[in-house]
Amino acid sequence: MSGLKYWIWLAELPGLRSQTRLSLLEYFGDPENIYCADAGEIFLVENMTREQAAVLENKSLSNAERILGECRRLRLRILTLQDADYPDRLRNIYDPPCVLYVKGHMPAFDEEVAVAVVGTRDATPYGVQCADKIAGQLAAGGAVVVSGLARGIDTMAIRAALRSGGVTVGVLGGGVDVIYPPENRYLYEDVAASGALISEYPPGTEAKGKHFPVRNRIISGLCAATLVVEAPEGSGALITADRAIEQSRDLYAVPGPIDARESVGCNRLIRQGAGLVTCGWDILQDYQARFPGKLRCEEGRPQPTEERKPAESAKKLPRMLDVHKEGAALSDDQLVVLRALTDEPILLDDLIDLVQIPARRVLSALTMLEMDEYVLQYPGKRYARNVLLSE
Repeated sequence: MSGLKYWIWLAELPGLRSQTRLSLLEYFGDPENIYCADAGEIFLVENMTREQAAVLENKSLSNAERILGECRRLRLRILTLQDADYPDRLRNIYDPPCVLYVKGHMPAFDEEVAVAVVGTRDATPYGVQCADKIAGQLAAGGAVVVSGLARGIDTMAIRAALRSGGVTVGVLGGGVDVIYPPENRYLYEDVAASGALISEYPPGTEAKGKHFPVRNRIISGLCAATLVVEAPEGSGALITADRAIEQSRDLYAVPGPIDARESVGCNRLIRQGAGLVTCGWDILQDYQARFPGKLRCEEGRPQPTEERKPAESAKKLPRMLDVHKEGAALSDDQLVVLRALTDEPILLDDLIDLVQIPARRVLSALTMLEMDEYVLQYPGKRYARNVLLSE
């Protein structure tokens, strides 16, 4: 327990950049070594600035010891970046939190189909209905439903998942003991009982507006997929969608009326390549092959042991595509993706690594290629070329 105070000291130093913390940990190995290092050693860390080094001169441990005492009193678990139980999914993002405070029992995220369900606080009846239906189906199907517990879509999604008997996780913009919004007090208790409340902020931290965009990277980072239910322009849910794309996570969205302000963001995400979702199984079917035995199908849906094939209408003998003639109508991204694919299905993540194009653009290119039947999609977000190329 004594080593935890150095982790908290490092995490709570004001003005220290996330990447500086990670660089320090990489160089010194653990926070206690950082704490004991002199100024000369600190400047050996790559890209260390005088301003950042000055922050590290604060050697007071009183705040860290106070936080430790609060965690003992509240029976919170403190999870550090180097703990074996810290999810690899989150550890491998660009700026993982050094410390997580956990109330409840955190799922083994790396072994679960965790889906973030997010959306606007000012949800319409349509959005509320969609969140209730889809989140309930995801939980009933075996997914862990993750949200930010904000008003609107987040709250409805968690309530639906709880009603379905699912495991839920709330990622907070304040301390796990600080209820925000106040009306969600009993919901906080239910989430902690079914799964966990998680925050990078120590107990007692007020839920400030500036915290919410920052915590969104944790919501998407813990999950295999993010679903945006309703999101107008400027919605915080779109920040979560952006983080999911940066982290190479799967992104889905619920379509809405073309003239509905609250659906502008979702419709745009779908146009850019996000998966279109009308029910929970639209997401779960993409993971049944990668997580055998984890998912329960809905009545009337394909059994998890079945291999879902492309639509019969798309199963044809591959035709020849003249790249110089027909290829002129394709974008540069579509051509790069098409040339990288073969007739053997490849995982989306592997395709993105192969072509070295941002995930958003790869998804957009694949959507257009699928519409033209140049590409087929298989279960588990795998793609294969459906044409022969003539250069």
